[in-house]
Amino acid sequence: MDGKKPVIQFQDFCFHYKIQNKPTLHDINLTIFEGEKVLILGASGSGKSTLANCINGLIPFSFAGKITGSLKVNGLETRDLSIFKLSTMVGTVLQDSDAQFVGLSVGEDIAFAMENENTPRAEMLPRVLRYATEVGMEDFLPSLPFNLSGGQKQKVALAGVLGDSMNILIFDEPLASLDPHTGTVTIDLIDKIARNGNRTVIIIEHRLEDALHRPVDRVILMDKGRIVADTTTFELLCSDILQKYGIREPLYISALKYAGCELDKIKGLEDPAFMELSSGDIDKLHKFFAIKPDSQPTEIGEKAIQTESVTFSYIRGPKAKNVLRDISLEVRKGERVALIGKNGAGKSTLARLICGIDRPDAGVIYISGNNQKGMSVREIGEEIGYVMQNPNQMIVKDIIKDEVELALRLKRLSEDEIASRAEKTLRTCELYKMRNWPVDAVSYGQKKRITVASILALEPEVVILDEPTAGQDYRHYMEIINFINKLNAEYKKTIIFITHDMHLAIENTDRAIVLAEGELIADNSVFSVLSDDDIITRANLKQTSLYTLAKLIDISPERCIEHYILFERGHKGILDEQ
Repeated sequence: MDGKKPVIQFQDFCFHYKIQNKPTLHDINLTIFEGEKVLILGASGSGKSTLANCINGLIPFSFAGKITGSLKVNGLETRDLSIFKLSTMVGTVLQDSDAQFVGLSVGEDIAFAMENENTPRAEMLPRVLRYATEVGMEDFLPSLPFNLSGGQKQKVALAGVLGDSMNILIFDEPLASLDPHTGTVTIDLIDKIARNGNRTVIIIEHRLEDALHRPVDRVILMDKGRIVADTTTFELLCSDILQKYGIREPLYISALKYAGCELDKIKGLEDPAFMELSSGDIDKLHKFFAIKPDSQPTEIGEKAIQTESVTFSYIRGPKAKNVLRDISLEVRKGERVALIGKNGAGKSTLARLICGIDRPDAGVIYISGNNQKGMSVREIGEEIGYVMQNPNQMIVKDIIKDEVELALRLKRLSEDEIASRAEKTLRTCELYKMRNWPVDAVSYGQKKRITVASILALEPEVVILDEPTAGQDYRHYMEIINFINKLNAEYKKTIIFITHDMHLAIENTDRAIVLAEGELIADNSVFSVLSDDDIITRANLKQTSLYTLAKLIDISPERCIEHYILFERGHKGILDEQ
């Protein structure tokens, strides 16, 4: 880049973990310049996190292995530096914010690095306030970090790495646990920090559409430990490389392709709100969205779950605040339902009530027509499987295979049945090759797959999955979702997704139940909910790029989303018949 100095320089760089048979990074040649904002994409196992850990010093100081070639940060060879020295230049915000907190208050956590540097208190306090203000958390300095929302935790973690000498910031999947609106705010904040401080920013993320809410200077795509593309956003979106390497392309890009538009001729392709479409492209899109493919109605049966005026609070007494208020809904056998809403809306609490982990303060829950009040947690568990959002709250065994088999053994199934079910789900969730690995040796995303596998092996009638796609790349996401959809289509299992992933809701559910501030604010078709501005605002969701595209070409967003959903669900051949 003209006039910019290189701050990160890989030259013929390779890294081989001590505990693995083969190198993880191969022949990395990459230069990142001062002030650049770079997005690193790649499926699980592509090496993107390993690349980041080489930059921040976790490799080789925390993860042993063999390095060949050269890596310089701010002109200094990293192998000649200490991890402390690197930590003064490179800040990292982890995917799991809870794992990053060390202070008993927000202020203490932000001050931690300065305390390690023996910064005088008179200098430290103004800097803590400055960093907190930069991320919008100046009013929360006395607060306990673990009591904050997901978005607030991200902000505190970011403030903690905003040292004056910190000119490189790495964000490891910053959107993984955030609701859509909060994710948008986070990307805005990252962009503000990148542009205002002339810092070099590296974002590791596989949710491409959300990560591109604000522009990036370059996109680095990795596969099997190698850089397979180093390009601009425009060139990336015009190519077929995303599908080749298992990255989900933005919804509006898929719609443009389905309509037959030539992407490389569209000026401003990177932003669906400001694309300059030709009259021919607009005509193609109008024609595409005018075609309503035939839809096969979902076969639904009797009521699987019914709640009547359910109210619940975690605190008893005069200071009690209802987390859920007067919730009445029903889910029928064979349905696929999305339960959506912002962090803290009450989604996970409702799931815990349905599963009997907690019991309502008022109201009634019915499971297959039976009053849940007279059922034990074990009896409810025979009907309903619940995959929690945080895998660490579910896993109890040390070995992956033992974890997946645990519930089957508690049911006292035969050894042959246990082996058959465990192998089936381990293979489906692509964990079979790792079946004898320690759970602690795998990533957060892989732990999510372990918990999904352990519940799916039980083959319950209703499966509730709390954020099943968080931390999953597109390929693993599709493997799990395809298996779950097969359970629904072939075995008529009822599926409830608790999710922030609007792509998941659009592509894999028929109905959306929306909670906001503990109340039920919508229960309708997915395309109706995701085209309603009021619901989007109240539930902290965000408009998908299909909504933005519909507004750009002046058609009904509801029609646009509905037709896209039906088209995606296997009716593509209808276009060839027109």
